[in-house]
Amino acid sequence: MGAGVSSLFGLGGGDAEPAAVAGAAGLGDLPELCAAEVLLRLDAPEICRLARLNHAFRGAAGADFVWEAKLPENYRYLMSFVEGGGGGGDNGSRRRRRRPAGKKEIYARLARPVPFDGGSKEFWLEKSKGRVCMALSSKSLVITGIDDRRYWQHIPTAESRFHSVAYLQQIWWFEVVGEIDFCFPVGTYSLYFRVHLGKFYKRFGRRVCSTEHVHGWDKKPVRFQLSTSDGQHSLSQCSLGEPGSWVLYHAGDFVASKTDQTIKLKFSMAQIDCTHTKGGLCVDSVLIYPKGFQQERMVRSQKCRC
Repeated sequence: MGAGVSSLFGLGGGDAEPAAVAGAAGLGDLPELCAAEVLLRLDAPEICRLARLNHAFRGAAGADFVWEAKLPENYRYLMSFVEGGGGGGDNGSRRRRRRPAGKKEIYARLARPVPFDGGSKEFWLEKSKGRVCMALSSKSLVITGIDDRRYWQHIPTAESRFHSVAYLQQIWWFEVVGEIDFCFPVGTYSLYFRVHLGKFYKRFGRRVCSTEHVHGWDKKPVRFQLSTSDGQHSLSQCSLGEPGSWVLYHAGDFVASKTDQTIKLKFSMAQIDCTHTKGGLCVDSVLIYPKGFQQERMVRSQKCRC
């Protein structure tokens, strides 16, 4: 037995036949089922890289059971948005489109943004762990005074995934409110407001930020609230800062404990002390990420307990 193992790795000494060494087994001879067992222990990007190694891993990387293990448990619910059902109701059954051929294709589709509610919201799977992320545009939020151009205006920009942000010039009562009903996969999530102090624009191809209208945010902190339909609640406050940069302000965390149960989130960002005005703020979106998830474009997040 020892001689056999030595021969396999070319360690048999001078008596080893050259033909035997040349015919030694390698990774290319690994059965696809064994290769698939290896892939089950890897993240999606690692699976794709290993699929380029040889035929065995390439074949195993297309197996449905490998990719189903990487998908969220409620991936059929998520796919109903892709197929036009908006959550898997009867309307979705009538408008059902052809499903992708396999679980790998489903993973790939869900890893790209899936818009819903008229394109004002979207979700996607972060590619590494297959966890759900979500973004809600400023146009999907209820913003006090948004229809009065003396206070607010919508600015087109490439710095938003929705290509538009709400810019506050000046107001006494600042309040942004939103809600979402969704079946989140089981896990803990963090909710953020993505905002920017100052009005930015391009001049001669360079980004310029004007802080002309920025005022009032140093007088009192902004208050954040988050509540869920199953009784979770978070209340915090934080002063806005860092003009010229996009900042993610942490509004709170919530836990989704049942994959097949819709959870309703209500959240707000407010500074309603009417003893002074405030202005010069861009509101881009609300972001919901798995807790601990980081992105390169994340500038800073902070939360102050009341």
